[in-house]
Amino acid sequence: MRVLSFNLMWLTLAVLALSSCSDDTQPINADGTIGVDPLVARALNDPLMVDPDLAYRNEANAAITIRHDHALPTFAATTEASQRAREVARLELLDGGSISNLPAVTIDEGVLPIGGLSTAGEIVEAVGGPGRCTDRLGEGLAWAARMPEVAQVMPHGMVQQAAGVDAEGCTVRVVRYLTPVAIEDALQYHFNRAVRARLSITRLDDPEAILQASRGDMNFIVHARPAAGGMKAIDLVYWED
Repeated sequence: MRVLSFNLMWLTLAVLALSSCSDDTQPINADGTIGVDPLVARALNDPLMVDPDLAYRNEANAAITIRHDHALPTFAATTEASQRAREVARLELLDGGSISNLPAVTIDEGVLPIGGLSTAGEIVEAVGGPGRCTDRLGEGLAWAARMPEVAQVMPHGMVQQAAGVDAEGCTVRVVRYLTPVAIEDALQYHFNRAVRARLSITRLDDPEAILQASRGDMNFIVHARPAAGGMKAIDLVYWED
């Protein structure tokens, strides 16, 4: 009798577990971000939270949009998360040598902010990328893992959307991610990677914090701005002419 009761108990727990797994609804916070259990947050706390299995529905025949309805959960920034991400990023940079300071800001009122743009194609064209490639962009988080060394996502960055193409005459990447660190820390990380790749770099700050870098046929753009929950939104655009 005890064995039967024990088995029934585990059967009940198994049914409850399966039932909870089948519920794919997630709470929505007041600021529009997706609520997440702390255990899930810890499980996702990797240097780069990209999972190709989370790639969205097949939208091959639709416009490649940079939306937030299929993005990974957004977590509110904390002091601890910011310090941890900053320390990991600096250790990564120090592994390759000394860390360079950001250059002075160059004022250029003609720069177009890309934070409000809705499609990857619009973003590519706005930063002067190859318009001939926009119709060939494919969407999926896996593209963030295929960024070149110079354009890597910052450690502990939470990738929200990614798009790209690798074809004859078209090598393009567009990645949008969130980070808890200060904008200056994010820019310094990407600046140092660009410096080590020997790119020529310009820093702009109106109306978004921007780095423009290039060398030969390599082009790399970074846009940074405040986001919900104390996070910072970083847009990376890379292409080869």
